[in-house]
Formats: sequence, structure tokens, C-alpha cells
Amino acid sequence: MPKMKTRRSAAKRFTLTGSGKLKRNKANHRHMLIRRPKTAKRKMRHSAIVAPAEAKRVRRMLGE
Repeated sequence: MPKMKTRRSAAKRFTLTGSGKLKRNKANHRHMLIRRPKTAKRKMRHSAIVAPAEAKRVRRMLGE
């Protein structure tokens, strides 16, 4: 059976942490930021962990 190819779009968006969790960036931080509260914009700067429900699908895209 051949190796599974990594989906490059997913590889650019997700990284694996040392403990094996998947790290992602928050959405909605590209444009139309003038109407958002400062607190919301500040929270979007930080990364988040992928939800367990989505993690299996993301791992498959990363070729694991």
C-alpha cells in the first residue's frame, strides 16, 4: 500500500504539539477588524487546540 500524501493546505494550518495535540490559529483576524472589540482582536492573536471531534479528520489530512 502506498504512503498517504499530506494535504499541503492542512500542513500549513496545523502543527503538532509535543504532547500530540493539534494546534491551530484563530479565525476572523484578516479584515473588517475596525468594528471588533479590542478584547476580541487580542484573543484572536493566540493559537488554540483543535477540538477532539475534528482532530481525527485533521490527522488524516496530515497523513498520520
